[in-house]
Amino acid sequence: MTLTRMATLLLAVIASACTTTVAVRNDWQSRLQDSAVALLGEVHDNPELHRLRLEALRRAVVAGWRPVIAMEQFDREHQADIDRARREKPDDPQHVIDLAAPAPTGSAAGWNWDLYRPVVALALEYDLPLIAANLSRSDAEKVAHDGYAAVFDSTARTTLGLDQAIAPDWEAAQEREIETGHCHALPKEILPALARAQFARDAVMAAILRAHATDGVVLLAGNGHVRRDIGVPRWLGPALQARALSVGYLEKGDAMPATAFDAVVYGPPAPRTPPCAQFEKRKR
Repeated sequence: MTLTRMATLLLAVIASACTTTVAVRNDWQSRLQDSAVALLGEVHDNPELHRLRLEALRRAVVAGWRPVIAMEQFDREHQADIDRARREKPDDPQHVIDLAAPAPTGSAAGWNWDLYRPVVALALEYDLPLIAANLSRSDAEKVAHDGYAAVFDSTARTTLGLDQAIAPDWEAAQEREIETGHCHALPKEILPALARAQFARDAVMAAILRAHATDGVVLLAGNGHVRRDIGVPRWLGPALQARALSVGYLEKGDAMPATAFDAVVYGPPAPRTPPCAQFEKRKR
């Protein structure tokens, strides 16, 4: 091999190592068209991963995709507020946020809306349906404390699939994720209740995807929700599950397995206080 050839290969290796994104399958973006059902994950506080996801979504929309955009960040009871805000000020994403994500009493208190405003703006720019996809914190707490019937009547439980028993391996995996996500600081006896709330959230999001599957729809939600093994896809049913595309947006070094998604985009970790520090402080 010539020195020139060796230098070229070396530069290629260096460039590959320095890139901020890696896709498990590099063809996944071509599937964002027509009636595609896509689930694009996020690390909630990572601006770079938000930017990469927005770029992928914008490319697909510019190329002609016109999906329904369903967002975890809006609670389902605020759908009428989203629709009203769009009627009042069709070009103002902040007006949508102000009406549909009231702070500080709503779940919006926990979201950095600077990271989500560009997505809302994209929906307004291209007149894409914008759907509130999340179960509110108050409803999730009711489910955790008192079961699904505290929020959903029998018809809704059947429609959502919440009347069916959860497979033991699924239940155990969800509880492990919750325990790990809370730095093993939670009493084990409350894990089933917290898993039940997570199941309810995922079932609600899945119902929205089913409702819009013929139109093309994309769910924007945390990586835990878009996992094929324990998240929203498991609630879709076999036919739609086979069609769905799940993309994890993970930080480099994230312990979440890439095999839980159809494709993965990696980015640099966001600077933050170590997540387990607050739990250690409480212990002390």
